[in-house]
Amino acid sequence: MKTHLALLRGINVSGHNMIKMDALKTLLENAGFQNVRTYIQSGNVFVDSEEEHGASVGFKIKQEIFKELGLEVPVVVIGKEDLEACLKNNPYLKENDCDTKKLYVAFISKELSSGALNDLKISQFKPDEAAIDKSRIYIKYAIGAGKTRLDQKYIEKKLNVVATVRNWNTVTTLLSMYQELK
Repeated sequence: MKTHLALLRGINVSGHNMIKMDALKTLLENAGFQNVRTYIQSGNVFVDSEEEHGASVGFKIKQEIFKELGLEVPVVVIGKEDLEACLKNNPYLKENDCDTKKLYVAFISKELSSGALNDLKISQFKPDEAAIDKSRIYIKYAIGAGKTRLDQKYIEKKLNVVATVRNWNTVTTLLSMYQELK
């Protein structure tokens, strides 16, 4: 049995794709997942499954949500090691004056090439900054996530991937939760 963290993209945002976490928990339990646990309303769900591969778990979750609720919800599944790498590899944490309230991580559905940062044309978003680490993009917003065009939709369009973004507080909380599970 392996624990996976499913990050659902775009639910419960501005009244769109509304899914109550209790209903999601029941739906996933009925689909055969075990020890289903959610964190906040933005679609962070821990599930235990016999399935080893995160992509297969994500596909099943996406199918179940569509079948039961009629909603098309992209899902990115990550492991504990992905969250640990976030903490270890985020280049912005090394800055002396790091404001973690302006740090975000975009979790991507596949590993990115070294040229992906060029494809994003980050320089047009200055003073916002971004750095790529495999299937993660670390983002440091100068003002805030609500005041930029460097968002999940832009990343998906430019890189032809599924992406879901979490703020730094959520990332660290999810890692703590993962560590408590084992």
